[in-house]
Amino acid sequence: MKAYYKKYTLLFHKPGGTSRGVLWQKPTYFIFLADGSKTAVGECNRFLKLSYDDREGYEEKLEEVCNLLPTEMSGVLDSLKEWPSVYFGVEMLLKDWQHGCQRILFPEVIKENGFSIPVNGLIWMGAKSEMKKQVEEKLKQGYTSLKLKIGAIDFDAELELMAYIRKQFNAAEVEIRVDANGAFGFEEAKVKLQQLAQYEVSYIEQPIPPGQWQEMAALAESSPVKIALDEELIGIINEIEQEKLITTIAPQLLILKPALTGGFDGASRWKQLIEATGGRWIITSALESNIGLNAIAQYAATGHSHYAQGLGTGQLYTNNFESPYTADAKGLHYNISKSWDLSSLFN
Repeated sequence: MKAYYKKYTLLFHKPGGTSRGVLWQKPTYFIFLADGSKTAVGECNRFLKLSYDDREGYEEKLEEVCNLLPTEMSGVLDSLKEWPSVYFGVEMLLKDWQHGCQRILFPEVIKENGFSIPVNGLIWMGAKSEMKKQVEEKLKQGYTSLKLKIGAIDFDAELELMAYIRKQFNAAEVEIRVDANGAFGFEEAKVKLQQLAQYEVSYIEQPIPPGQWQEMAALAESSPVKIALDEELIGIINEIEQEKLITTIAPQLLILKPALTGGFDGASRWKQLIEATGGRWIITSALESNIGLNAIAQYAATGHSHYAQGLGTGQLYTNNFESPYTADAKGLHYNISKSWDLSSLFN
């Protein structure tokens, strides 16, 4: 038995923005555990300038993990609390190993024909004309939940996009959710939340930058639009601090990205905390390949959410791995009759 890791460059064309048509790159680490004809795989999705563990020593930590895995599988995760993306990759790897190296991590969700999860259609930030084109395409395809990245262009132009949607579909027909990525100041956010409410926006992710707990709490208490925490959760790895954050801010929603919040274990802890306060959660991918997306989708399928999930980003890549997944307006679908092709990764 041997364990090793590999750095792999994922390539994609990001919709919208001034870089439309430019080939983007995302380096990703994969960790392997092999024994004869069996190889388990985990994806360590280190997100530059965002992951809590985006720091020096990352590859050394992977090397350390690979040295430990063949003899100490049961205790490896204990040393990775400060390395959320590595934790998730190893967690993924161990579940794959446990279930026969078939990329089936949660067998209970794989039914006779596979499974499906409702997902939102993602509208990337860009010029108004580019964002409108994306909106038109998603509506034409039949999406009933649209997530708009906002805060990069003129806010009035972004509101016009929402007005364009609402002229055709009411809130019961098409959900509008927005992600500000902390783009607004506190006073600015209060005004903008009132404007967003006119278009019956379902919720807003991270209206102000993380770390301003009292200001975010004030928004969550008074906003006509539900407040969802996203970047706010990154780096809060102590359970006492996690509970303090939830009780202080009292958000209505959490956006859970396992690669950024410590894998399945981390996401489950946040789910327990938000559900205890009557709040809800949404599982979202963070530009994983189909290997990481598979793990997140299966995990998401183990729970019940009142919302469409954010699991559509795998379609962006030009060199993604052939998998049992397809995505359309009705959701992300795992087809039991389709197979994996990881030959480009193993070679």
